[in-house]
Amino acid sequence: MHPWLPLPALLIAATTVATTAAHDSAGTAMLTPVPFTDVHIRDRFWSPRLETNRTVTIPYCFDKCDETGRLDNFAKAGGLMDGEFIGIRFNDSDVFKVIEAAAYSLSVKRDPELEKFLDDLISNIADAQEDDGYLFTTRTIDPDNPAGASGDTRWSYIIHSHELYNVGHMYEAAVAYYLATGKRAFLDVAIKNADLIDRVFGPGKRMDPPGHEEIEIGLVKLYHVTGDERYFKLAKFFIDQRGNAEGHELYGIYAQDHVPVIEQTEPIGHAVRAMYLYCGMADVAALTGDKDYLAALDRVWNNMVQRKLYLTGGVGARQSGEAFGEDYELPNASAYNETCAAIGNGLWNHRMNLLHSDAKYVDVLERVIYNGFLSGISMTGDRFFYPNPLSSGGTYHRSPWFSCSCCPVNVARFVPSIAGYVYAHDADAVYVNLYAAGTSEIKLPDNTVTITQTTDYPWDGAVRLAINPQQERTFDLKVRIPGWAVGKPVPSDLYEYADGGQGGLTILVNGETIARPNISKGYAVLSRQWERGDTVNINFDMPIRLVRCNNNVEENRGRLAIERGPLVYCLEAIDNGNHVRNIWLPADAKLVVEETPALLGGVTVIKGKAFALHQDEEDGPVQSSPIELTAIPYYAWDHREAGEMAVWIPADPRLAKVIPPPTAASISRVTASFCSSGDSPEAVNDQREPENSDDHSIPRMTWWDHLGTTEWIQYDFPEERWVSSAEVYWFDDTGHGACRVPAAWRLLFMEDGQWRPVPAASPCGVERDTFNRVDFDPIKTPALRLEVKLQEGYSGGILEWRIN
Repeated sequence: MHPWLPLPALLIAATTVATTAAHDSAGTAMLTPVPFTDVHIRDRFWSPRLETNRTVTIPYCFDKCDETGRLDNFAKAGGLMDGEFIGIRFNDSDVFKVIEAAAYSLSVKRDPELEKFLDDLISNIADAQEDDGYLFTTRTIDPDNPAGASGDTRWSYIIHSHELYNVGHMYEAAVAYYLATGKRAFLDVAIKNADLIDRVFGPGKRMDPPGHEEIEIGLVKLYHVTGDERYFKLAKFFIDQRGNAEGHELYGIYAQDHVPVIEQTEPIGHAVRAMYLYCGMADVAALTGDKDYLAALDRVWNNMVQRKLYLTGGVGARQSGEAFGEDYELPNASAYNETCAAIGNGLWNHRMNLLHSDAKYVDVLERVIYNGFLSGISMTGDRFFYPNPLSSGGTYHRSPWFSCSCCPVNVARFVPSIAGYVYAHDADAVYVNLYAAGTSEIKLPDNTVTITQTTDYPWDGAVRLAINPQQERTFDLKVRIPGWAVGKPVPSDLYEYADGGQGGLTILVNGETIARPNISKGYAVLSRQWERGDTVNINFDMPIRLVRCNNNVEENRGRLAIERGPLVYCLEAIDNGNHVRNIWLPADAKLVVEETPALLGGVTVIKGKAFALHQDEEDGPVQSSPIELTAIPYYAWDHREAGEMAVWIPADPRLAKVIPPPTAASISRVTASFCSSGDSPEAVNDQREPENSDDHSIPRMTWWDHLGTTEWIQYDFPEERWVSSAEVYWFDDTGHGACRVPAAWRLLFMEDGQWRPVPAASPCGVERDTFNRVDFDPIKTPALRLEVKLQEGYSGGILEWRIN
C-alpha cells in the first residue's frame, strides 16, 4: 500500500510485499509510517482536539455543506431534486474532504449513524455521476452555463474549472471510506471517473494538466488500492506535462506551469497548488525512484526553508494570488499563510521525511502542526482562519464558514491524520518522530513492537518510552532530536536563536545515561537487543528562546520572536495593557514560564519585563515605561477580547509605535453602510497612520464587494462637539485588487435629526498616499458622516479618518 496512506492494520499486511518490491526495484529506500489507526494518543494536548474534531468539526462541516447547498448539488445533478447549482464550481470538493475526515473518524471509532448518513450521501454522489463516469455537478446541472466553469464543453476551462481537482479529493475520500468500512460503492464511483479521465488524457490524447493540482495525489492512492498502474502513470503524466508546452498553452507561474517540474528551483505561484504538486511528485518518486523528481524536490524545499518559510511553518506570503512572494518576502500583518497551505506543507514534509529518513523534515512538520496549522481552527472546533497573519490590529477574527470553504474541511481531515506522523519504520529500525502520550503497535517484518509514550509535550520536554517487542530482537530505535533542542529553529539560517545556545538533552536507556549518543540525520540511534520492559527516557531542555530573523526579511529587522519547545508565542493586547504595537523587548530581557491551567484550555505562558511607549498629551513627550509582558502560544490567539496581536516584537524602542492620546475620532462610535467580512469599521479611528494607500500592515475598512455604489461611514460622538475639518486617507490597492479612491465624496453633519452637508466646505480630495483634508465652517454636532460614491466597477475603503 501507499507508505503514507493511513490504513487500518488488517489491510497493511496484505500489501506490504507489493510496496516493498516496488521500492526495491526503483532503488528508493523509504520509511513506512505507522498508520494513525495503530497510534492511540492519550494526552492533554492532542486528545481533546481529536475528540473535538470527531464530535464537533466533522458534523459542523456536514451541516454547513447542507445549509449552503453543497449536498443538494449532488441530488440535483442526480435528478433527485430540482433547482440550480448553488455556490462555487469547486464546492463538490468540500463534501469529499468531509467524507474523508468522517472515514478517518470511522476508522478509529465506529458510528452506525454516521455510516448510514455517509452511505446515503454516497448514493446521491453515485446518482450525480454521468453514465461515462463524468462527475462535476455544476456542469451536469446546467451544461450550458456551469457556475464559474466557462467553456462550451467538458475540460475546456481546465485551467480554472477544478474538474480534476474536485475528483482528486473524491479519490482520496473514496479510498479512505473503502479502507474504513470495506464498502466499495464510493470506490467504484472513483474508479469509473478515473477510467474516464485516463481515456481522455494522456500521450496522444488531451495533453493539458489541471490548473489546480490534487488529482495526482488521489490517483496514486487509487493505484495503491487497486494495483492498476494506469492511475499512477496518469498522475506522472499530469506532473510531467506541467511546464511542457507540448499540447497546451502554459498557464504560467501561478499554476507552477512555467517550466518543467524537474527544472523548478523554488516554490512559486499559488501556495496550495504548489504544496499539492510537491506532494504528488513525492508520491510518484516513491514509486519510481525518479532521481530528477527527487533533485527538484530537494531544490525547492531548500529554497523554501531558507527564504520563504514563516516562523510558524506557514507558507504563501501574498494575498494576491494566494501566492509565494519573492525571496525573504515575509510580511506579518499582510501575511496570507492560508490554512490549506500550512496543511499542504505538513503533508509534503511528512513525505520528504519518508523519502529521505531525515528528521529535518519533521522539524518543519512539527512547526506546522503546533503553530501555522493549529491557529487555523478554534478550540471549540467551529471557527476558522483562512489567512493566518503574524500580527493583527484587532479587527481580524476566525469565521464560522466561508463562501470558499476549503480550509475548514481540510482541517477536518488533517487533524485525525496527525497520529499517523508520530512513528515510522523500515526493515531494521523504528523512528520516533513526534512526541505525544499514548500507545502504538509497530509492525516490523519479523516482529511487532509496542511503544508507550508518557509525556506532557509540548509543555514539558520529558519523554518516557516503554519498549515492548513481542520477540527479543536487535533493531535500531531512532529518536528524533528536534532542531529547537539543539539550537536550530528551522533547518536553515532564516531564523536563529539570539543566545546562540545549543540547549541540552539527556538520554537514558533502562536508567543508564547514554553519554555520547550516535546522532545521524537528526536522530539519536539506539542500537541494541530490545526486550520487554526496556525503557528510554529523553529529557529535552525547554528554555525560553528569543528568535532573530535573517536581516534580509525587512519587516523583522531589529525584532525578536519568542519560542519555547515547538511553540511560537505571541503578544495579545488583552494581556498587555490593551495594546501591543507600543511594546519593545530588550534582547537581554529576563523571561519566565508560568503554567495557567484555567487559561485557553490550559497553556504555559511566558512573562517578563518589557517596555511600552505612550504619550499622555498631544505634542507631549514620548515616554517608555516598564510593563509586565505576557506571551501566549500563537495557536491560541483570538479566543478572547478583540485586540492587537504580534509575533515579532521590537527590540529597539525606535521600532515600537507610540500610543497617542485619545482624539475626538478615536473615542467615537463607528458605523458603516457595509463592511467586508475581513475588515472593520473601527480601523478608521485606530490612530494608526498609513505608510501609503496600499498599506496592508494596518487594519482597514472597505466596502468590498460593493462596486460603483454610494456608501457611507459615520462617527457618533459621546456628546455634541465643535468640529471644523476632517482628513481621510483612502485605501487603494491598484495593481492587485479592486479597491480604488472614490469617484466623489462629501461630508455631512447631523442637525435636528437630519443629515446636512457641512457649510462652506473646501474641495473633497481623492488623492492616493496622503490625508485628504476638507475644511468647513465650525459646526456643533453629535455625528459626522462621509458619503462616498465609489468608482464604477470598483469598490473602495478607508485606512484612517481624522477630525479636528
